Amino acid sequence: MEVKYKRVLLKLSGESLMGEKGYGIDEKHLAAYAQQIKEVADMGIEIGIVIGGGNIFRGLSGASKGFDRVRGDQMGMLATVINSLALQSALETAGQPAAVFTAVGMFPIGEPYGKSRVIDALKAGKIAIMAGGTGNPYFTTDTASALRGVEIEADVMLKGTRVDGIYTADPEKDPNAVKFDSITYDEIYNRNLRVMDLTATTLCKENKLPIIVFDMDTAGNLKKVLSGENIGTLVYQE
Repeated sequence: MEVKYKRVLLKLSGESLMGEKGYGIDEKHLAAYAQQIKEVADMGIEIGIVIGGGNIFRGLSGASKGFDRVRGDQMGMLATVINSLALQSALETAGQPAAVFTAVGMFPIGEPYGKSRVIDALKAGKIAIMAGGTGNPYFTTDTASALRGVEIEADVMLKGTRVDGIYTADPEKDPNAVKFDSITYDEIYNRNLRVMDLTATTLCKENKLPIIVFDMDTAGNLKKVLSGENIGTLVYQE
């Protein structure tokens, strides 16, 4: 099967790992994600992954409850490391080699992040899971995803969510919301659509990194996106 992209950055939310649970990691959901990822890795596609930590701890919400913002964000970074290790384990159980790279030194939990280390791992057929956000407070994992996607020279950033694309409004709240097949970065700004935070969106725009927002929870969708099927919403720079 012909593939449209050679190297991709896949962004997964921490909340998506909860599955039907209210907190933590749903092992069946995690295993399903690992199977989808292995399926596209078997097609020869190089895959870098960034996972959020909202299923365990979210720094911003922690700050609103009295935590120091910097400490809260650091706690959130550690939550992404836990999720990354869980995904690494699930991938290896499925027979897919994977490596975890952390934005701050955490050996032997993960290797220190570095562009050349990640690209070497990708070329060796491993899934590269990049944990710990950017390593700095006040930056979201969306921004970390954009940064890592640009750094590793990904062809596209894939934002796997529970919604099948970008809509004119929240489709879970507005039954009249209309889905976009494609949309420019400028239109996202003009419509004030919160696809990602503004820092992440601007970083992708300035570096001409396209984004595809799609439903990762439907089995087989990741393969469909990477095979060029028109599912989800493409965000591009004119």
